[in-house]
Amino acid sequence: MRFSLPSFLLLLATVLGGCQGYPRLLKFPYDTSGQGLNSPASELSPQVSDQYIVFVSDRNGSQDIYLFDADNRQLLPVPGLNSLDMTASDPSISEDGRYIVYTASRLGQSEVYIYDRETGIDRNLTDNLQAEVRHPQISADGSRITFAANRDGQWDILVYDRSGKTIKD
Repeated sequence: MRFSLPSFLLLLATVLGGCQGYPRLLKFPYDTSGQGLNSPASELSPQVSDQYIVFVSDRNGSQDIYLFDADNRQLLPVPGLNSLDMTASDPSISEDGRYIVYTASRLGQSEVYIYDRETGIDRNLTDNLQAEVRHPQISADGSRITFAANRDGQWDILVYDRSGKTIKD
């Protein structure tokens, strides 16, 4: 499925509907211990959804995903999400904070994963897709995931449901 830029933006707005109240300014204190949102480490690709901020950081020496609760001003545990043999990037979170999608690279192969905070299960959504993938986004209700995929030298936008099935137009 190929989209022109205006069509892609309309699709993205439709898929990610429910993102309200933007832009907004979030201010958090600097924390040298690494337990807060702002730390001396690199903080990459922040995504805000309601009270949650998901981002990538190298604060523990590897590129991992972190989840911050803006209302309670604390990092939340994400057991089973980060792996020593993968480099994580481009996280996105559902509005209720239950699902996190992200790209991970292992041995030069990029894949899209979905992590369920309720069950602690981390699943590869694109293990059967022979393509380079990047920039996943999850809908506000967590039911749909969009991402860019390069299967044949052309970047396409794919839409999957949470189980990893392609949604046809």
